[in-house]
Amino acid sequence: MPVLTKRATIYFDPLIHKTLKMKSVEVSKSLSELINEIIKKELHEDETDLKDFADRVAEPTVNYETMLKKLKHDGKI
Repeated sequence: MPVLTKRATIYFDPLIHKTLKMKSVEVSKSLSELINEIIKKELHEDETDLKDFADRVAEPTVNYETMLKKLKHDGKI
């Protein structure tokens, strides 16, 4: 079964477009394949960040001054 695709028009900064075209040649992928992979990776990172945030939402908040004191006490700074 063929993969369904949706067509869109995207306007890139000329230097970004040139760089993407060069990268697509380097990795032997079409510009569309390359951009889809990049976007999927970014969306996956967002999903991971949201999950991590949800996992930590119940953690107590530490203010900046307290964190600085702890870092100094632990010899980190």
